[in-house]
Amino acid sequence: MEEDLRLDSKSYAWLLTIFYISYTVFEVFGLMWKVVKPHQWAAFTIFSWGLVATCQAATTNWQGMMALRFLMGAFEAAFGPGVVYLMSFFYRRHELGLRCGFYAGAAPLANTFAGALAYGITSGHAAIANWRLLFLVEGLPVCAAALLAYFFVPDSAQDAKFLTDEEREVARARSLQQSGEPERAGKIQWKELGETLLDAKAWLTAFMYFSCNVSFSSLPVFLPTILKEMGFTAINAQGLTAPPFFASFLATIATTWVADRTQQRGLTIIGLSVVGGVGYILCATCTSVGARYFGVFLAACGVFPSIANILPWVLNNQGSDTRRGGGIVLLNIIGQCGPFLGTNVFPDTEAPRYVKGMAICAAFMFFTAFLALSLRVLLIFENRGLEKKYGPRTDDPKSTDAPVAEDNYGANFRYVL
Repeated sequence: MEEDLRLDSKSYAWLLTIFYISYTVFEVFGLMWKVVKPHQWAAFTIFSWGLVATCQAATTNWQGMMALRFLMGAFEAAFGPGVVYLMSFFYRRHELGLRCGFYAGAAPLANTFAGALAYGITSGHAAIANWRLLFLVEGLPVCAAALLAYFFVPDSAQDAKFLTDEEREVARARSLQQSGEPERAGKIQWKELGETLLDAKAWLTAFMYFSCNVSFSSLPVFLPTILKEMGFTAINAQGLTAPPFFASFLATIATTWVADRTQQRGLTIIGLSVVGGVGYILCATCTSVGARYFGVFLAACGVFPSIANILPWVLNNQGSDTRRGGGIVLLNIIGQCGPFLGTNVFPDTEAPRYVKGMAICAAFMFFTAFLALSLRVLLIFENRGLEKKYGPRTDDPKSTDAPVAEDNYGANFRYVL
């Protein structure tokens, strides 16, 4: 691709950066899940970014690729972050973590097989350039997936075709229990959106997401290069990315499940961030290949699960559909600025150790732990205030007999620590 499009290192870096610029600018479209029927919005955004991804195979110059990367960022911003928001329409606060874990865990799971897939596609002798074939293989199935989204994504639990009549009634009762509304799609409450923008808790999670994203964005992009610089061949380096990514997928599922069970999201993020930071320190300071590869495992098992636990934490601690949506939008607008730094901390001039990049990623992981601790302390004080105002909780948070709209700042609402 570098030869066909006449790219140098600077222009190639811009292809990464322009994606994150549009991805950040268009995050506000995540609120459209509340306004437009989810099955329609999902189908539109999925098909659009699949089409753009496919069209990348036809580009003949850097300018055309830049335009397509910008459009892809816009359509992915309209879809990706909103999926987590959509889950909050179906699940109560204590149930969201594991579901977000499965969603966020798809990234390391996909990266487990991405290297082998890319090698298999590009090692043949196709009639077109290998990089063009790769874009076709990645884009066309996404377009087909849009049809599945249109026909199978339910707009609400009551519309889910795979549920029985009795299960739909239970789903309706659960929706009333959470928000006081049987149907969740509708208009945005602008006053509540403004309240979210003034909420320190929303900003703390947003900067936590930014900090973690510095490491999150750089790891999948540069890990094959880092492994290659450890002395492995290009093929072996691609293969050796799989075990750390798969381990991080398992850690993502395990930690989100534990955090749901214990309702201790903050402590989970603190522990994971420290693990990730230690992993980057090992990569930066050790000379042994085995020790550095172990550091890669720790980094991957700290970074990806941290992201997966930050996502539900913002949903856990906002008390209405609009506020949850506003929290997710703010989280991503601030958080997606992290990749601007993360994708530029491993320049070729730092090879083979990349000490500076490793140190930056380690520092931001420890900063994530500090922010998580700060937010947890704030939430403890907030919960004490709620105890004084309403008295001790009188319900089981997992009970189906809780009052209507209990998750929307009801008397038994307490922040998840």
